[in-house]
Amino acid sequence: MTGLFTPNPTDPRVIRTRQLILDAFVENLNKMDFNAITISDITKKATINRATFYAHFPDKYALLDALFSGTFLDYIIKRVDADAMLTKETIEQLIISLCDYHESTNRCVKKYDSVAPINEKNIKIQLEKFILQLLSRESEKTDSNKLELTATMLCWSLYGITFQWNIGGRSESPIDLSKRVLPMIFNGISWLNTTAKE
Repeated sequence: MTGLFTPNPTDPRVIRTRQLILDAFVENLNKMDFNAITISDITKKATINRATFYAHFPDKYALLDALFSGTFLDYIIKRVDADAMLTKETIEQLIISLCDYHESTNRCVKKYDSVAPINEKNIKIQLEKFILQLLSRESEKTDSNKLELTATMLCWSLYGITFQWNIGGRSESPIDLSKRVLPMIFNGISWLNTTAKE
């Protein structure tokens, strides 16, 4: 269900209402599991009616996307130049960026475990596109299917390693984690450079 009108995103009242909805949502996420949160919980906390909510968001999943959209890439771009090539240093910075993102999101949302699986899909899509962009610059002669497969493999590896680090209690620093896993990851993709030169 969507509203009858589309709010003007530059209108200060729309911006304020959107922020009220997001704040109410975060407040609920800090107390409840995502799956248990209802639109009524959000509207009550935001002191708005359901029609106002639906004028801004079609459902709580869109609200979750709005909460996390863009933030992940912000973490990546802080450390990795979008015009960079895929090197050991770039992979190290990707690992550290992912750790920073997990840690920050954990601090913002206490019930992060309930939203992590939903947010994971969005992160992987963005990360895979970013890695593919880096790979394409370096290996123009490599078959596009190999590049896509490598980007997927690297994306899932990096996400999985950093996610496990996060839920495992973060017993080592992001830099130590990257130094430990970097040789394994980089050796796994070194075949791409070999095949590109053949």
